[in-house]
Amino acid sequence: MSVPDYMQCAEDHQTLLVVVQPVGIVSEENFFKIYKRISSVSQISVRDSQRVLYIRYRHHYPPENNEWGDFQTHRKVVGLITITDCFSAKDWPQTFEKFHVQKEIYGSTLYDSRLFVFGLQGEIAEQPRTDVAFYPNYEDCQTVEKRIEDFIESLFIVLESKRLDRATDKSGDKIPLLCVPFEKKDFVGLDTDSRHYKKRCQGRMRKHVGDLCLQAGMLQDSLVHYHMSVELLRSVNDFLWLGAALEGLCSASVIYHYPGGTGGETGARRFQGSSLPAEAANRHRPGAQEVLIDPGALTTNGINPDTSAEIGRAKNCLSPEDIIDKYKEAISYYSKYKNAGVIELEACVKAVRVLAIQKRSMEASEFLQNAVYINLRQLSEEEKIQRYSILSELYELIGFHRKSAFFKRVAAMQCVAPSIAEPGWRACYKLLLETLPGYSLSLDPKDFSKEKKDVTQSLENYTCKCPGTMELLTLPGGPTLPPVPFTKLPIVRRVKLLNLPASLRPQKMKSLLGQNVSTKSPFIYSPIIAHNRGEERNKKIDFQWVQGDVCEVQLMVYNPMPFELRVENMGLLTSGVEFESLPAALSLPAESGLYPVTLVGVPQTTGTITVNGYHTTVFGVFSDCLLDNLPGVKTSGSTVEVIPALPRLQISTSLPRSAHSLQPSSGDETSTNVSVQLYNGETQQLVIKLENIGMEPLEKLEVTSKILTTKEKLYGDFLSWNLEETLAQFPLQPGKVATFVVNIKVKLDFSCQENLLQDLSDDGISVSGFPLCSPFRQVVRPRVESKPVNPPEGSKPGDPSHVKTLEAILNFKYSGGPGHVEGYYRNLSLGLHVEAEPSVFFTRVSTLPATSTRQCHLLLDVFNSTEHELTVSARGNEELILHAGECQRMAIQVDKFNFESFPESPGEKGQFANPQQLEEERQEARGLEIDSKLDVHWRIPSLKRRGEASVEGLLNQLVLEHLQLAPLQWGFSHPGGPWLLMRKCRSCHLRIGLLAASKRYTCGNSSRRGIFGRIFRKGIQEAGQLPGPQKPQGVSPATRHSALDSGCGATTCGLTGPTPRRHPREPQWEASGGQATAACLGLGFPGWGEGGFPRCENLRHWMAMPRKCGGPLPRVVTGGHSVSGPWLPHG
Repeated sequence: MSVPDYMQCAEDHQTLLVVVQPVGIVSEENFFKIYKRISSVSQISVRDSQRVLYIRYRHHYPPENNEWGDFQTHRKVVGLITITDCFSAKDWPQTFEKFHVQKEIYGSTLYDSRLFVFGLQGEIAEQPRTDVAFYPNYEDCQTVEKRIEDFIESLFIVLESKRLDRATDKSGDKIPLLCVPFEKKDFVGLDTDSRHYKKRCQGRMRKHVGDLCLQAGMLQDSLVHYHMSVELLRSVNDFLWLGAALEGLCSASVIYHYPGGTGGETGARRFQGSSLPAEAANRHRPGAQEVLIDPGALTTNGINPDTSAEIGRAKNCLSPEDIIDKYKEAISYYSKYKNAGVIELEACVKAVRVLAIQKRSMEASEFLQNAVYINLRQLSEEEKIQRYSILSELYELIGFHRKSAFFKRVAAMQCVAPSIAEPGWRACYKLLLETLPGYSLSLDPKDFSKEKKDVTQSLENYTCKCPGTMELLTLPGGPTLPPVPFTKLPIVRRVKLLNLPASLRPQKMKSLLGQNVSTKSPFIYSPIIAHNRGEERNKKIDFQWVQGDVCEVQLMVYNPMPFELRVENMGLLTSGVEFESLPAALSLPAESGLYPVTLVGVPQTTGTITVNGYHTTVFGVFSDCLLDNLPGVKTSGSTVEVIPALPRLQISTSLPRSAHSLQPSSGDETSTNVSVQLYNGETQQLVIKLENIGMEPLEKLEVTSKILTTKEKLYGDFLSWNLEETLAQFPLQPGKVATFVVNIKVKLDFSCQENLLQDLSDDGISVSGFPLCSPFRQVVRPRVESKPVNPPEGSKPGDPSHVKTLEAILNFKYSGGPGHVEGYYRNLSLGLHVEAEPSVFFTRVSTLPATSTRQCHLLLDVFNSTEHELTVSARGNEELILHAGECQRMAIQVDKFNFESFPESPGEKGQFANPQQLEEERQEARGLEIDSKLDVHWRIPSLKRRGEASVEGLLNQLVLEHLQLAPLQWGFSHPGGPWLLMRKCRSCHLRIGLLAASKRYTCGNSSRRGIFGRIFRKGIQEAGQLPGPQKPQGVSPATRHSALDSGCGATTCGLTGPTPRRHPREPQWEASGGQATAACLGLGFPGWGEGGFPRCENLRHWMAMPRKCGGPLPRVVTGGHSVSGPWLPHG
């Protein structure tokens, strides 16, 4: 083999070589037109398989290289496609004969072939043939790609049959010895029965089968065969074929590690239908070794399933480092054979491409240096040019630019060598131009900076004596020379008028927005008006500038000079209003690229201002540069409206600035951000100083607040203020300061925060409730005794994970001066960042009855979550001292609440109100009322900080029921008057009266079941505290009998009397004995207790034994409801 292929790469080992050649006379344009379509089918997926077949096309291939097909199968021409023109049936036999002659050139290796005939029509073209395709012309050939796919499938069938035939272990058959062309004469007369000879045959055949597996898309099988071949060939010192086996092993490993290919765009491979690309990220791992697989693990269909998992882990694949080592070893074996120079050179090229991907430039340069000194046969001049050009490209690939330029220059000189009859001067010139970057040379005129520097220095010397102006220059002869501005020193590419900062932008009041709208046309839409408005929109900008405020225009400029450019006295050129331009001076670095420059000025009057351009002084020359005369300048508009002057407000606060920059949802910017840390329930005053730093009086001020989106539920007003005190200082003259006070109050619910309650649970304290021993204070468990002195970070109450964040925006809307008259105002926003730490919170809320039915004891388990000792107090109670992390119980006696007297919220009367939402609103209103009556406060003496402790949000429905006045009231009147004081049931409007405690009564409203008996029993228990049955003291029987119209029939009761008589107006009673317990009825009895009931020994006894008493039990039916028990009707 004498002709190297410098474009080869490692992944070419898995391709099938197909030669595409013309037969007869075919124009070059038509041939490459079809060749391009054929070569587009470079890979196909094998049917009923996950394998992919890759094809490499060549339109010229030396036949002598085909003889090395057994050595490396990718060098073997397995397919031939010929293209020919045939326009008559007479020429067809001759054309077909040429096709057979072409096949004979590669006949020994061909798997299949095709002939594409263009121009022939008729009977011959209509005959179905598999090896010949007829097309009328080169345009009407849509099935070319489909024919090529069928052709590749036929190649795969032959390839697979050869692979199976060679891979099958044929016992008793001799394995043929595969040879390269120059070896055939060396093996004449060898002993074919020797063990050494058989191992050589086996090793070469294993290597050959590995090549076939790699071409057939069986990567893992090829790795196994290559490893087995390496061991066999190494044992018999068959160095040439050992090098080929090592190179095949390297190629398979490269394909596995780099599925994208190593040959650039031409060598890129896409693995379709394979899982290899998904695993590519895990392949670059060192340490992969050569692992031999038992030949028994291989079958005719590939690797045995029992060992597929082992192979699937690619243990036979070389690591990226080992790939290079094996390449070096293979090249050293090739170098032992003079006739293998082309193989050695191509292996060096493949290794360099792999090293280029691995970013190992120095090692790649060693391979290239070795390739330079490889001696091949006598090369032609064209082959030498190709060789040096490829070396130059490879050096460029690894980043050796100067070395690349050197070999490119050698190739250029070779184009005009004396031995060439017709020197290629054009090619030589082109190659030499490409060498200039490598030698850091340039032919660009702008690189010659010395001459430009001399000219500018001379210009500056002249302008020092006679400054350059924009005035006309009249020569003595009469001609007048116009001024020439320096529009390209610097070059301006973009002009943009900038809006005022967000805090200074004027806004129009909504009520005045439509007053200035022109209505010249009676039509809603007119194309003429739309057209005129479109022209105006192209120039006028939709924001406003303010009279007396600094306005900005941004220019994007760059310096084209090779040295620093100093620009002096650069300002704006305007028209329309009186404008004070504030000149600027700048220094642009050499060839700076686009550089932003901001020019400023102050409009002195109102109206419409137009920015016409800018003026500069460069090298002593004054220039007025108009935008209309500047080509390539981009602008979004040059006209803007100037409105009357407005005051400017500047704020300063008593709180430190915050590092948190708040971004309101509306997109407005906050001019200042402050932060504060508060304990929950604490109130902090924010003192804001409002200073008028403008030239107009500040006449109007409105303050609003907005709480940014938060998941925390706030109780009460977070921010509150009194604006009247501040407005009393208005109008605020320029330079004056007014004070504005904002109260910040944080009331959040920390009781359900898991990280705070975790320590309580760890201590064994129940956070949901525990038994009560006394209605008074009770120390549950001091946490400071159960925790170490230095608790871990996560358990400290002040840990950042316990802190809740609140953010709000204070918006100041102000106006004054002429701008206020025109309906304009400004907005200034203050961002507030509040971090709330837990102070005290209640882990449990419950109630106990008091001595009066109109009062109760509210029990609160208070937990100190701070790191400091604090005190907790309620209205009318003593202070309770809590240490850090301590939980105690406090009892507060409160009057019960009449929630019926609460006014209904507007939503309750709505037709479509949500019942659940209404109930939540009622519960919040009740919690707020209770919280205001309790007035629980905490105080940290060491920090001199105090705040409120709120129970809002903690009161459940049961606690609220206990705190509510009973829905039934009762009382007694003088004998002879009404028997009982009545009250209507709120829900069912049943008029009922109380005589005795019923175990159960039935009512149409199920929610009222048991309430009567529960309330009455509670009253009896509160009133009757006498231990055991005893005779009542202090009242004589006569007095009792005179006061009672009915008595108790119990034998153990001290109260006796006649049979109960019926009231004249009461209905007939129905006896229902045994259904309930009758209580003693006393009217004005002197011995009653505080609860309004007689102190009877049998009261508690009756509650336990309902059948002891034999008092009559009436049944009254009123209003459709049946009530059983000792009820006395009224009216």
